[in-house]
Amino acid sequence: MTVQSLWAATAQPAPALQSLYGERQCDVVIIGAGYTGLSAAYHIAQSGREPVIVEANTLAWGASGRNGGVVSPKFRVGFPTLMSRFGRDTALHLYHAGHAAVNSLVEMVQTLRITDANLHMGGHIAAAHNVHALAGLEATANWIKRETGGASSVMVSAGQVREMTGTAIFSGGLLTSGAGGIHPLNYARGIARHLVGRGVKLFTESPAQRVSHQNGRIVVHTPTGAVSARHVIYATNGYSDQTRLTQTLHQRLIPFRSAIIATEPLPPQVLDRLMPGGQVCGDTKRMLRWFRVVGNRLIFGGRGAFGKHDSQSAFDDLRRSMAVVFPVLEDVPIAYSWSGLVAMTLDYLPHAGQLDERSYYAIGYNGGGVAMSTWMGKQLAAMTAGEKVQLGLLAGDGFNPIPLHAFRAPGVRLAAGWQQFLDVIGR
Repeated sequence: MTVQSLWAATAQPAPALQSLYGERQCDVVIIGAGYTGLSAAYHIAQSGREPVIVEANTLAWGASGRNGGVVSPKFRVGFPTLMSRFGRDTALHLYHAGHAAVNSLVEMVQTLRITDANLHMGGHIAAAHNVHALAGLEATANWIKRETGGASSVMVSAGQVREMTGTAIFSGGLLTSGAGGIHPLNYARGIARHLVGRGVKLFTESPAQRVSHQNGRIVVHTPTGAVSARHVIYATNGYSDQTRLTQTLHQRLIPFRSAIIATEPLPPQVLDRLMPGGQVCGDTKRMLRWFRVVGNRLIFGGRGAFGKHDSQSAFDDLRRSMAVVFPVLEDVPIAYSWSGLVAMTLDYLPHAGQLDERSYYAIGYNGGGVAMSTWMGKQLAAMTAGEKVQLGLLAGDGFNPIPLHAFRAPGVRLAAGWQQFLDVIGR
């Protein structure tokens, strides 16, 4: 990876991989070596079929190697809102899909014994930045109790949030027990090591440039090779603009840069006050800020710069925000700063589906894809086997290219500015 991230600095070595040279055949060719593609390859291989992965860059080069490692069943749209718009059955389906996604990640880590992923299911705190946001969290907790009969997410008071996080700025929160944190790059590399060990071919630095149809099969062409398969899976998410081949998927997304900072190692007397229970935490602002302790450091993330490159001003803004949340960290040096693209969709939901008879995709995780992409890979594997999957609102029906997509940048800046304004005035 080229980004100077904490994950890249602390990850186990990646398996030795090469570029694609020559022609190959398989059952399913997968474009993209992130969580979606790796999970799809694993489940395809489990079914006795042969997958091949081609990746334009290095293993987990995109969001899978750069994200904050937050494992959560939540969506960006609340369940009461989903129920009011689409009905109870649809909202319940998404609720269960979110938890199935977390379970699929836990199962992957345990089955493949990816111990260096450092998965810790300590829970997730949605921390209310004001009383208005607190009311929304209470509505979600009440919905879960009423509609599911369970307590997967429960309200916690301002005092409890203070004890769990070490900061007193929040009005209360929603604690979800079935959530946690992971080393995201080690997770991806762990799956890849398993795949390589069982003989699955995974080619890096091999951008898919063109697709052709030959003798009832689909052929993916790279600069130095080609893979012929029965089906193709596009697993490129927020980096679907790497080649023209996935332009139609790129036009369905609004890539938004997210930035992360990690402190230098903190002394024990400071660490003891920060997230002592090992939870991860995200606030309720529209321009989300989140944080977690990893080892002896605090990592702090949020929406970053516009455009394709890092911005020092975005990192400086994160540091100021971190000091507001944790005044004790105001003068602590920052050891790592990095960013990557979040694939946003207009409805704030991920989608999977078919482009044609032989082409499948899953994209648009809206910043919550660590677990969901693992689950989506499993669904794609089933779809390519001809199995029926129940995606409900996450199905690709109606998930079309965004009109005037080429002019999205000014609109994104305007929308983000408006959201920042609403955060400032407490709405």
